[in-house]
Amino acid sequence: MSSVHLLPIRHHGPGSARSVLAALDTLRPATLLVEGPPDADPLIPFLAHPETLPPVAVLAHVQGRPEQSVFYPLAEFSPEWVAIRWALERGVPVGFMDLAAAVTLAQREAAAEPPEAESSDHTEENQAEAPTPVRADPLALLAQAAGYSDFERWWDALVESRGEGIFDAVNEVMAALREEDEGHTSERDLLREAQMREIIRAALKKGSVAVVCGAWHAPALTPEVLEREKKADPARLKGLPRVKTSLTVTPWTHGRLTQASGYGAGITSPGWYAHLFRTAAHVSESWLTRSARLLREKGLDASSAQVIDATRLADALAALRGRSLAGLDELTDATQAVFAWDSDTPLRLLSEQLFVGEVLGSVPAEVPAVPLAQDLAATLKTLRLKQEATTREVTLDLREDAGLNKSQLFHRLNLLGIPWARQGHAGGTGTFKEEWTLRWEPEYAVRLIEASRFGNTLVRAANTAAISRARRAELGELSKLLEVTRLSGLPDAARFTLQKLDERAASADTPALLDALPPLARLARYGDVRSREGDDPRPVFRTLTARAAAGLPNAAHALKDDAAQELQKQLAEADRAVRLLDDAEATAEWVLALHALDAEGTAPLLRGDAVARLRDRQLLDEDTVRERLSAALAAGQDVPTVAAWLDGFLGEGGVTLLHDAAALALLDGWVVSLDPEQFEAVLPALRRSLSRISPPERRRLGEDLRGLERETASTEVNEELGMLAVAIGLRMLGVGE
Repeated sequence: MSSVHLLPIRHHGPGSARSVLAALDTLRPATLLVEGPPDADPLIPFLAHPETLPPVAVLAHVQGRPEQSVFYPLAEFSPEWVAIRWALERGVPVGFMDLAAAVTLAQREAAAEPPEAESSDHTEENQAEAPTPVRADPLALLAQAAGYSDFERWWDALVESRGEGIFDAVNEVMAALREEDEGHTSERDLLREAQMREIIRAALKKGSVAVVCGAWHAPALTPEVLEREKKADPARLKGLPRVKTSLTVTPWTHGRLTQASGYGAGITSPGWYAHLFRTAAHVSESWLTRSARLLREKGLDASSAQVIDATRLADALAALRGRSLAGLDELTDATQAVFAWDSDTPLRLLSEQLFVGEVLGSVPAEVPAVPLAQDLAATLKTLRLKQEATTREVTLDLREDAGLNKSQLFHRLNLLGIPWARQGHAGGTGTFKEEWTLRWEPEYAVRLIEASRFGNTLVRAANTAAISRARRAELGELSKLLEVTRLSGLPDAARFTLQKLDERAASADTPALLDALPPLARLARYGDVRSREGDDPRPVFRTLTARAAAGLPNAAHALKDDAAQELQKQLAEADRAVRLLDDAEATAEWVLALHALDAEGTAPLLRGDAVARLRDRQLLDEDTVRERLSAALAAGQDVPTVAAWLDGFLGEGGVTLLHDAAALALLDGWVVSLDPEQFEAVLPALRRSLSRISPPERRRLGEDLRGLERETASTEVNEELGMLAVAIGLRMLGVGE
């Protein structure tokens, strides 16, 4: 039993990982055992595959019930991962030791626990009873007792002082903690440790064994305990329930390793941990340099001098706090003081892109199919659909269950980034028909594996993916996402997105509010037609319309041409949305905003646009519109300003004149009323605006004007005008005056 070498670690600890590598290089064991489900041993070779890139997770699920599942994540900086790769690269036999996943899942079913398809548990936390604070993360508590808020920097400091004896020191402390209060160790932990000891005993027959396990378990795996419990362990493990399981390896993400994702062994900052693992020296300097580089890429100020100042400040803070090394807290405080000042934008940016450092792992195509792929296959069989490499057109009738179910499937796959079915148009929005083009591409199989990180069934995965997007989406994207969740038949995600939409609206700017209106209007107008249930979005639509209307006059004030054109496009879409929903309260707020745009200070393009929309709604009579035309095109106005007003009034490509005969007659009558000097003054602006109409459409306008002249021509003869023509004719004929 003296040839057992215990390496107690903290899961996903980069310091532990480096210490494990150093210890293994020294020990050179005959066998390596790593905490994990032993029925996953056949998957270990896949972890050495060149196409396997962490983070990944071993996934186990009950056959036929993929929602009953458990994940065992492994990151680049996980001690388990580096130990397994060390053994595979050197040909050292390696295996997992713990209760089998078949037993774990059977115990969960017996305890009637909720499915864990959406939260991934490492074996350290994968237990029926909730762990006590001491049991959940004992090493973190030790770090806090030593005055460190960053466990990894405490570990580095401990390594510097204890060197190779670090694992013996950790084992002694864990033994003391367990002896002080045995209540911290659950019945399930005792079973797990019994199974670990049985596997260690079997491995010892082949020579020395190195054991990589969670720190809490190390005191129960010593040679003395192995010998003492040799007869009792088989009796403890006899008759444990089991279920038939399937196991595979699936891509994982840094985001799913965080505590915020609900992961029991989660860490606060995977990006920081990855940095610690990759960086042997100058940790603070290189971290702050990366921070500055990222801030500069986003257009924020971050100089080399600031990096130097932040590094000095972080070291000073660590010294004041009695810590030998600066941790993430000190570096964050220094970043806030030096780079951010009174703004939270830099820290928010760094939190998303550096602290978490979102990374998606990959696995080779040879791994067994994930449950999500199995669920898709079963769904396709039920709906009588086939994955084909040829293009096929499908028309769905949403009044039929089969058509509605297929539509929801296609929308869910698109939500997961698998565009097997691309939607066309069938009869316009709000009909009972949908047209889809189906074509399965080989890479979709890989995307399906990637999407399995969201869940093991299509409904659960699409729901989680939608909620994940909603957490970080801006207002305009949230509005579109809400529409997608309703089309996908995901009521939980739709409610969450609607809630986020309402929350974000309070702080959103006017353009974002305008962008959010069209999807909401379509959803409120056509949701019942498509037989999809969900919360009524009309109250949120009214709120967003009121806020957009209130902010529109200020947003339209003194804009440059490009900004005015962009805002006009958003305003046009929002106006169509208000008309589509035809809600009295929202319409009243919107009309007030249009009236407010027709005022001094508003960009000319938007002012002309507002006059056209108010006239179209019959809120301005013809005489008032003529007054607006006369004022906008009055003498003394510069040509670009007049042209911009006309562009807004005439619509993009002259659409108002092309489709509104009354507006054409109004403009024509105003032009005819001008005297020669006034006409010459406005002619350049008229030419500029009308030149944007395509030649065929200009010819059509000319024909419309000729027809208009015939309709309005007077039967009375103007003798004065006629005599002018007579005089010109006589001169052409050579006749005297």
